[in-house]
Amino acid sequence: MNTPSVIELSNESIQHNIHFLRKFIKKGTLISSVVKGNAYGHGIELYVPAAEEAGIIHFSVFSIDEAKRVCQVKSPETEVMIMGWIPCCEIDWVIANDISFWVFDFERLDCAITKAKELGKKALLHIELETGMNRTGFDLVFLRELIKVLNESKDHYVLKGLCTHFAGAESIANHVRVQRQFKIFKRLHKVFLENDLHPERLHAASSAATITYPNTQLDMVRIGILQYGYWPSSETFIHYISRRKRKTDPIKRIITWKSRVMVVKEVKQGSFVSYGTTYLATEDKRIAVIPTGYSHGYSRTLSNTGRVLINEQRIAVIGMVNMNMLIVDITYCTDIKQGDEVVLIGRQGELDISVSSFSELSDQLNYELLVRLPSSIERKLIQQ
Repeated sequence: MNTPSVIELSNESIQHNIHFLRKFIKKGTLISSVVKGNAYGHGIELYVPAAEEAGIIHFSVFSIDEAKRVCQVKSPETEVMIMGWIPCCEIDWVIANDISFWVFDFERLDCAITKAKELGKKALLHIELETGMNRTGFDLVFLRELIKVLNESKDHYVLKGLCTHFAGAESIANHVRVQRQFKIFKRLHKVFLENDLHPERLHAASSAATITYPNTQLDMVRIGILQYGYWPSSETFIHYISRRKRKTDPIKRIITWKSRVMVVKEVKQGSFVSYGTTYLATEDKRIAVIPTGYSHGYSRTLSNTGRVLINEQRIAVIGMVNMNMLIVDITYCTDIKQGDEVVLIGRQGELDISVSSFSELSDQLNYELLVRLPSSIERKLIQQ
């Protein structure tokens, strides 16, 4: 371990999860593996080849920097799609490298067509429609103008997709809103067809919609959090198992986050531990210092509340979490010494610290906690 902590990815779990998704998703629907946010904190460079091994041939990213990282490790025939940020000055690289990308305003559309003309190569476009998320996408009031521009520029692009994004398919509270969005999307697709615009793929479903609204799977689904072994929400999980005889979780967590005990020492009764006065030793204590802190993604909100696993024992974090260190109480623990393995997230023996329990203690979403794990943490792919 060259860094204070290490993240291990289970290749067996990656293969298992993608196999589960293939069985659940309707035949003929393409899975686009969403690897934005450094593959949800798992590491693009490790995750992409492992997902390809499981049969994934399409990846979605948010920005051009992520696309370039995927291109460095993917197979030549694997497709990449950018859903978000591309400076206009970089669109020529995107077109030249056969990267498809979302177009959600006229500025990007004009830039794409201009660059495609200059390069003499067609841009691979996914037209995003605003159906109720109110984030990005062409508003319906501009539909006539959009169709006109697309019909006038057919020599310079391929309509790879027509897409939208649902506003909260992970919550039953958004049921009516999501259904309304889907109806709007289907109606707009018909308008495209009536105007001789034929997208190769329709796609709208995220992980949550794929599970909760299987009729929205269409030609492609954009699977993010599910492939990493996490449910978009407890509601999504309950919706899934309520329709199954087996009430067990069918997906596996991929990530384990580990560190080592750096120092073991004694603290006298009546002394404060770590910064400030948040923790007072009410008796003589034995503590272990672990070289992981908030700069590594271990939130300060876990001060005096977090838990770690050492030697198959669940141990409490005491005192304030520091920038680079945290402290745990090992007073009543056995045989803990410098160099012992510490599990911050994951399993050790029969005990487990899940991302969900970790995030609930720190008041973060699963997504938020995972993507905040710094890319500087060493990552390893292990087979089991």
